[in-house]
Amino acid sequence: MEKEDDIIEETEESKHENDTNVTEELSKVKEELDLVREELYKARESSDNNLNKLKYMMADFDNYRKQMEKQTASKVESTRAEVLLKFLNIRDDYLRALEIAKQSKSEAVVIEGLEAILKNLDSILKSEGIMEIETVGTPFDPNIHDAISYSYHDDVPENTVTSEIRKGYMLNNKVLRPAIVEISRRIVKNTDNDTGKIEKETEN
Repeated sequence: MEKEDDIIEETEESKHENDTNVTEELSKVKEELDLVREELYKARESSDNNLNKLKYMMADFDNYRKQMEKQTASKVESTRAEVLLKFLNIRDDYLRALEIAKQSKSEAVVIEGLEAILKNLDSILKSEGIMEIETVGTPFDPNIHDAISYSYHDDVPENTVTSEIRKGYMLNNKVLRPAIVEISRRIVKNTDNDTGKIEKETEN
């Protein structure tokens, strides 16, 4: 009977020890799980931060790329405009030379050849987007015209372009070189003097 009691007691102690061990193991597992969760949370937080930084960096790089593309395109357009402007100055000189050739009554073949070259030059300039600015008969526009003189007219509205001194040109709807022009002014009559003259004539 005592042996049976001892065996039961041992079994209960063993069971109690096993329960304690299981509880300790569970506690350790719970602690480890909590640590893993904390590390996972930190890792996720760090990952989110890095992802946000990467997004900001990509956005900054995209803005930088667009800005550089814009600057490059602007520089190319500016250089192109400078080159075309030099061609226009050459065209001005060429026109003067052609006019002199006509005035000096050069041979018709020579003048025809010069006019053909001018036509080719104008065709090239047009293909590059160069367009002449309208002048004579149009209202003065300070955005495309430079007025350097005036002429007085009764039959022309004021601030109308009456003469073109140097051709102006547009490049892709932007002013490449403003036209130098002369514009009209209305003749102002002194009505007070005219009234005085009429009164004097009436008295006499």
